[in-house]
Amino acid sequence: MILATDLDGTFLGGTHQHKEHLYNIIRENDDFRLIFVTGRGVESILPLLNDPVIPRPDYVICDVGATVLDGTTLQPIQPIQNNIESKWPGKGAIMEQMQHVNGLRLQNVPQQRRCSFFFDDENIKAKIAELEQSLDCDIILSANKFLDVLPRSVNKGTTLQHLVKLLQIPEEEVLVAGDTLNDLSLYGRGFKGVVVGEAEHALTTATRKLSDVYISDTAGAGGILEALDHFTDFKPFYKEKAPLPMPNTSTQLVMLYHRFPFETVEIDGKKVRRSPKSPNGILPTLTNFFKSQRPGLWVAWQEKQEGEETVENFHIDKEQYPHLVASPVLMEKEDIDIFYKLFSKEAFWPAIFSFTEKVQFNHEHWEHYLKINRLFAEKAAAEAEQNAMVWIHDYNLWMVPGYLRQLRPDLKIGFFHHTAFPAANTFNIIPWHAEIIGSLLQCDYVSFHIPRYVENFVDVVKSHMPVKITEQENCAPRFLTYSAAMGTGTMTREIDTGRRKVRLGANPVGVHVDYIRELTEKEETQQMIAELKKQTSGKKTILSIERLDYVKGPVEKIKAFHQFLEEHPNLHGKIELINICTPPASGMKIYEQVQQELEQLIGKINGQYSRIDWVPIHFFFRSFSFAEVLAYYAVSDIAWITPLRDGLNLVAKEYVAVQGLNPESEGTLVLSEFAGASVELPTAILTNPYDNASMKDSLLQAIAMNKQERQIRMKRLYQNVSHFNIEYWADEFMQELRNAGE
Repeated sequence: MILATDLDGTFLGGTHQHKEHLYNIIRENDDFRLIFVTGRGVESILPLLNDPVIPRPDYVICDVGATVLDGTTLQPIQPIQNNIESKWPGKGAIMEQMQHVNGLRLQNVPQQRRCSFFFDDENIKAKIAELEQSLDCDIILSANKFLDVLPRSVNKGTTLQHLVKLLQIPEEEVLVAGDTLNDLSLYGRGFKGVVVGEAEHALTTATRKLSDVYISDTAGAGGILEALDHFTDFKPFYKEKAPLPMPNTSTQLVMLYHRFPFETVEIDGKKVRRSPKSPNGILPTLTNFFKSQRPGLWVAWQEKQEGEETVENFHIDKEQYPHLVASPVLMEKEDIDIFYKLFSKEAFWPAIFSFTEKVQFNHEHWEHYLKINRLFAEKAAAEAEQNAMVWIHDYNLWMVPGYLRQLRPDLKIGFFHHTAFPAANTFNIIPWHAEIIGSLLQCDYVSFHIPRYVENFVDVVKSHMPVKITEQENCAPRFLTYSAAMGTGTMTREIDTGRRKVRLGANPVGVHVDYIRELTEKEETQQMIAELKKQTSGKKTILSIERLDYVKGPVEKIKAFHQFLEEHPNLHGKIELINICTPPASGMKIYEQVQQELEQLIGKINGQYSRIDWVPIHFFFRSFSFAEVLAYYAVSDIAWITPLRDGLNLVAKEYVAVQGLNPESEGTLVLSEFAGASVELPTAILTNPYDNASMKDSLLQAIAMNKQERQIRMKRLYQNVSHFNIEYWADEFMQELRNAGE
């Protein structure tokens, strides 16, 4: 069958339960085809096409019948569209003749091959026949306020009739649905019809005596459901909705993350799970939510072993987290490589951080990405309690909210971005930008590190649909506003898309201050610190720690340091750069060129300036234990953290967390103003990593700064980092998610 339906007040009208019921019927029936028949312009319906909750139509008839498109490609349906076009005299000709008609105001909405007006002069109705003749067009009035000028003999009904004939569909297999006089042309053409409840009285009156038209008392989607049940031919498509479970106040928290909060290692031939050695504390902090009696589900991918088809859920640590269950999404190694190491890093990663020249889009990999996201959503939907809260993490799972909202509309969904979020003109280079935004807008709460990313997200949403900002707040005093490159004065806290309200917020991740203190004070760590102090004695130690990634700007930093050495020969032998570069995950080929260039440049500088008693750059290309990293933080006079882009940068906060343990600390933080953390740490020395002069000047400022200023700056930084720690981040996010939608 075909459902050809008006949108506002009809397909999009009625109760949430009726819409959910109807939309599921359409999605679950392969023989059910959908046609949107609307007065809206093409641009006005695009947001609907990317809303994952609303079934995508097979065809779209819009502009009150003047435009007809394929619902997938949005290409015009020929020859119908050309025939309509040939009858249209053009907007200029229409406006010229209509300018003398009193009481008309052009509607400022997208429109093609039609001119739509508001009218507020009842006398205009007497002039319709005369206007139609002079324009050689049809005029349709509706709701006592709308006037549409259309090509002669073009309306919703005629265009639908031509389309049905082109598709060779019997008329009796078509159900039309509407709610205003604008929809009248759909009826009386051999189709079965329904006028939904709360329709315009004039439409109900005009259609009441027509055969095969059902007048419903139920509004919107509910009226369409009644019609499916009413007409014998459509009964096979109708099914009663299963009764909803009794609402409850579930305390279950469902985590969707790219990894489990444990590591699997082999000991004596047996696989054993142990706590991860993750230095940033995110995983142990998230698991802390389950130390009480809170029930929890942790969904993550797990590599499929040979011969393994299914895997049972299991307790992660029944003693510590008695009600936290791991629910694996089994994936082949090849699937993991494509999903995580290849597609996400080649398509999304460079776009997120505005390196548009490095993006590579593979549409087959996108389909693979959708499949994996669907698996995550299905796993969560199948096992989440009624009204549970769901916390989804990062861009690898961008499409999960859309799938999950379809499957489980009762769930409260939160999403946190662990990365940056780019401006609209960058994000929209992603071919699937509309689908991603449509999915994220199914969340109740969407969170980012800093206000700038929130505003970038809002701008992206605005580029896809009309949206109303319903709540804003000042960013100060927690965040820098106009004194930082990533600052902004106000932050959007809630938007209304017309179909749902979405809460937004900035919740920057903190560091595990207590764990850092505990590990730093251990005897083994103190021994490492003492040994490093001996080795670096008599020199200003500049520390750089980063993962090998072009986003971190490792090459740009070394080039700036080269110039610094050239311009300050008096500092030769007095400063040294310790450059710790952590290798990327195996198989990340996109970083190989960066590594080669970095190593060549460091070799050139050391070859040019080294002496028997001094090497300007100590380069380590390997992973260090977190205790070793803390020791380097402790002995370094300056942390030189200069990514070209960074969602936040936890290295800067870790350095502060170690240095701040010493009340007499003189450590100095030099931080890129394009790292998200820059707007949180006002007493850091900010630098522009794209400008060598800024890089050199900020480094010289840190070297030359007097002791008192260094101590005051570090004290203020430590107060900030120790307060907004990792626990603060997690608790703040959960509080925001709980409050969303209430």
